[in-house]
Amino acid sequence: MINVICSYDNFIYDVHSLIKAFYPGEDVKVITEEKMEPSVCEGLHVFVDYKDDHSVIRIFEDNDLKIYRDSEFASGNDRIQYKNCLKKALYLAMSEYTGRKLPWGTLTGIRPTKIAVTNIEHGLSDDDILNFYQNVYLTSEQKARLSIEIAHREIDILSNIHYDRGYSLYIGIPFCPTTCLYCSFTSFPRSVFEKKIDKYLSCLKREIDYVSEEFSDKVLDSVYIGGGTPTTLTSEELKNLISYLKEKVDMSRIREFTVEAGRADSITEEKLRTLNELGVTRISVNPQTFKQDTLDLIGRRHTVEQVYEAYDLARSIGFDNINMDLIVGLPGEKYEDVEYTMQKVKELDPDSVTVHSLAIKRASKLNQWIEEHGIECIKNSDDIMDMTQRTCENMGLRPYYLYRQKNMSGNFENVGYAKNGKEGIYNILIMEEKQSIVALGAGTVTKRVFHEGDNYRMERCDNVKDIDLYIEKIDEMIERKRVLFSG
Repeated sequence: MINVICSYDNFIYDVHSLIKAFYPGEDVKVITEEKMEPSVCEGLHVFVDYKDDHSVIRIFEDNDLKIYRDSEFASGNDRIQYKNCLKKALYLAMSEYTGRKLPWGTLTGIRPTKIAVTNIEHGLSDDDILNFYQNVYLTSEQKARLSIEIAHREIDILSNIHYDRGYSLYIGIPFCPTTCLYCSFTSFPRSVFEKKIDKYLSCLKREIDYVSEEFSDKVLDSVYIGGGTPTTLTSEELKNLISYLKEKVDMSRIREFTVEAGRADSITEEKLRTLNELGVTRISVNPQTFKQDTLDLIGRRHTVEQVYEAYDLARSIGFDNINMDLIVGLPGEKYEDVEYTMQKVKELDPDSVTVHSLAIKRASKLNQWIEEHGIECIKNSDDIMDMTQRTCENMGLRPYYLYRQKNMSGNFENVGYAKNGKEGIYNILIMEEKQSIVALGAGTVTKRVFHEGDNYRMERCDNVKDIDLYIEKIDEMIERKRVLFSG
């Protein structure tokens, strides 16, 4: 347990996130106290005392003062500048104490490329943006340049998107063959909910009806069916759902239609043919790793050979835009294990690859596994991430989107790489938050983007995660969207 004591509660979330970035496997507790003098400080205690013009950071280890840092802030700072100054002072103190530098510096948000996109749109040069990342957020040059490169590519890819006149659609299928060790998404074993799937799909159709009525004057740019594992549904269920969607919603101007096939043990020839015949343009076949021992450990319940078979089957049926998801930092995997996986991916030659850094989610079974085996079994490094990037570039794939999550292994990032013209448009839209996304299904979040001149403002509403509650309260879920998009 790492205890953090703040003099005010204004920036508790930011303080917690930054210290957690240094200690992803530790519990971090942040409290506010007016009295900032330590009494008994067994273990690690961080005191964050900040006022109008300066901050004082003190780090105690077993009652012994290790770090004292008094940092002055520039006068006239607004709230964002003030927060950035505080985080910078805290980062420097933590970096001195731990002897570590984080690749993303003080950045703890999940969308670091938005900074570059915004500054490009405001006319700043790449050098100015690079300096901004490094001076304000203490980001490494490598990560800053990666963000700028991706930002330019995102702007180009989305140049023809209908922002205020359009929308994208997400449909959540919250069923999986089994729940993976690391998973914290809305996901339920199909076997447990078998008798409720028809009701669930009927509720999705109710939401599709709402979309058909309320968005008939908007252009639908992309559709993404995710999960869970959408191909947990039978071929007939997939056909029924997608056919209904195409009947009700105008998809004549759609730029991308993705179905996350995901796990190899859910993919069959019949399902792939159904998706292909119904106009799905992009699918995922996600191995996560090509090390069988790891697949067994994380509960994937399929073999490496099944991944090859599913991929080859998708190609033979005619899919020419196949993505593969991989996870770096899986339990027990070392550099050579990830390198082996990357070589196998290179041999298959998918159209895009998304390299995820393992995120340790509180709601996942991975937390318990770490308690039993130790955080040192979770490994990620600059060398590993650099190797994945080199391999993707050698495959002719370029980075096109990037996002981060809390408690990521090594404090790194998730990067999508793609061949030219094979980028996942929805992936960029969900990160840049410039287009409204209507989300259907249990546990999904709808986001409405308001365009106010050159500025964007977003409001959201969510669907309940519990499947029974979603079915019971489907009218309320639809009404939430109706209220969000009214006026």
